[in-house]
Amino acid sequence: MGEAIIQSLLFLSGFFSIFTTVGIVYELGKEALLFFQMPEISLLETVTSTRWQPHTGDFGIWPLVTSTLITSAVAMLIALPLGLAVAIYLSEYATPRARSFLKPILEVLAGIPTIVYGYFALSFMTPLLRSILGRDVVDIYNMGSAGLVMGILIMPLITSMAEDALSAVPRSLREAAYGMGATRLETALQVVLPAALSGISAAIIVGISRAVGETMIVAVAAGAGPNFTFNPFKGAETITGHIVRISGGDLSYDSVDYNSIFFLGLLLFFITLALNIFSQRFVRRFREVYE
Repeated sequence: MGEAIIQSLLFLSGFFSIFTTVGIVYELGKEALLFFQMPEISLLETVTSTRWQPHTGDFGIWPLVTSTLITSAVAMLIALPLGLAVAIYLSEYATPRARSFLKPILEVLAGIPTIVYGYFALSFMTPLLRSILGRDVVDIYNMGSAGLVMGILIMPLITSMAEDALSAVPRSLREAAYGMGATRLETALQVVLPAALSGISAAIIVGISRAVGETMIVAVAAGAGPNFTFNPFKGAETITGHIVRISGGDLSYDSVDYNSIFFLGLLLFFITLALNIFSQRFVRRFREVYE
């Protein structure tokens, strides 16, 4: 009886999650469809133009997309090596005492509100970059500082997932490597890390999805206007930052700006969906199964 109740609760939880996702996609799709039904909207212009100013009739999506990808790439350049290094240390080197000390610190980093990270990027990281690279090189609002702080935000997530994947590797593989004369570093990099590749890949994809969907850091520190540039030290507005700025004003229903918010939200959904599908296929292909 108790097991049947637990199974029913688990089924309801899964059904509720799927129902919520379908509802979100339905609402986004319904409102985004209104965007493309407006007479001034051209799908060809949206995917080819490099200027996004809906109130003036310019609907090129690439300034928002490129800035989103640049900030996410900068974040992953910080979060990936640091996160994997900390995960390897916690899994292969750290003593129980060190692990009990470092784990809470990572949890604190993961629990800090993102708006705090945003002002940290603006008030600390940006002046630091301007003092190192020059005020003429780094704008006050720039994608680089936002991406660097996003990397700090994402690092605990990658560390936690990667450490779980590394810890799941059987102890027998490590002992076999030690028996062959491998050092602890060689064992960690050449045996344990490849064996945990599927879990680490999932951590990377989740980290990228987290970076793409981050809002407050880029809204505060990256810039407040679409700018088609590949220079990470210039100000540019990401998709989420643009949604925050536009939705903060008084928008009338069925206006161009109002409908564009839902189109951008749907675009973000498909980006993260594509990342998750790729992650599942990659993990399924390279997953190691041990008995």
